[in-house]
Amino acid sequence: MYHKIIILGNLGRDPELRYTPSGTPVASFTVAANRRYTTQDGQQVEETIWFRVSAWGRLADIVQQYLRRGMRVYVEGRLVPDPNTGQPRMFTRSDGTVGTSYEVRAEVIRILTPRGEMSESEGIQEVPRPATPSSSAPTAPVDDLPAADEEIPF
Repeated sequence: MYHKIIILGNLGRDPELRYTPSGTPVASFTVAANRRYTTQDGQQVEETIWFRVSAWGRLADIVQQYLRRGMRVYVEGRLVPDPNTGQPRMFTRSDGTVGTSYEVRAEVIRILTPRGEMSESEGIQEVPRPATPSSSAPTAPVDDLPAADEEIPF
């Protein structure tokens, strides 16, 4: 099976770069996606969902270099469930209400903030995808792939 999530939102904080024990860079940051709508009785409602995003390898280095808090970004990746429950991570806020947190492993990131709104040092518009395939992405020789007109059995 395969799934993909696309998020358009604003960075909630600057990326934080760390390294795994084997030396692989991992950048972590948050993205807020907003939804505005009007209820049937005419009331304006704004809803914000927060996503925790991680970028690995070369993409992590690029994210650390170019992304800053408040920038609008496009993030494409996959959801990573809580290993204990298989669901989004649940937590209790300080006011006693229950919240959820969604974790995304980024595969593609694009900067959507216009050049005029960025400082000159942040002039890049697109964060390139790493040249090496990720360790979690399965690869197959071209000869083993089905032809475009063949049905895929699943």
